[in-house]
Amino acid sequence: MIISHRHRFVFVAIPKTGTHSVRQALRAILDPEDLEQVGLFVRKRFPFPQLANIPHGHISAAQIRPVLGEETFASYFKFAFVRNPFDRFVSYCAFVSRDTGDFERAPLAFMKYVIRELRPFDHILFRPQCEFLVDADGRLLTDYVGRTEEMQASYDAICTQLGVASSTLERVNASSHRPYAAYYDDELIAMVGQLYRDDLALFNYRFDPHARQPAQDQSRQIPGSG
Repeated sequence: MIISHRHRFVFVAIPKTGTHSVRQALRAILDPEDLEQVGLFVRKRFPFPQLANIPHGHISAAQIRPVLGEETFASYFKFAFVRNPFDRFVSYCAFVSRDTGDFERAPLAFMKYVIRELRPFDHILFRPQCEFLVDADGRLLTDYVGRTEEMQASYDAICTQLGVASSTLERVNASSHRPYAAYYDDELIAMVGQLYRDDLALFNYRFDPHARQPAQDQSRQIPGSG
């Protein structure tokens, strides 16, 4: 998460949605008094004891709301990016098996194994995206939700809202794999669809058998970024 008092915004960084590309771009416009919590590549912590001990930077909108206070939270521009849940699940499985090669060897079997046997429902990377953006009643707390599938256009729109110059997003910490539809059969579509049914409904996603790689995944990768 990034909180900019200078530009009056809150960026909610949902895992596996290109957050590090956005973080890197936003850092160029931050002032020294602006805040970031992150644990990958660099380690930064919020000056809030109730959040600083969280070992990652994926703070939810509901978590930061009472810390900022209602007036500040309401007045700041709050935004995030989401990703097609079927694509995001492929990215998750590729990431968690990067050292073992299980996904690369047998992707379909491994993806089903993750849901049936590993069941990592509390893992921060596995959680539904809506959990980072809604309140206890399921109401969306952000003012703008961009899409990873059209990441540059979404980021341009965010910069226009903030009144700052946009920049070209670089590919950071992205996994490489085929278009997500190539990894699914009907059974896995049903399994992932049930698991992320709230994301599919709230963000109007569906399984697209003709899905192609999003534009961000075709952009230039920074050497050594992983």
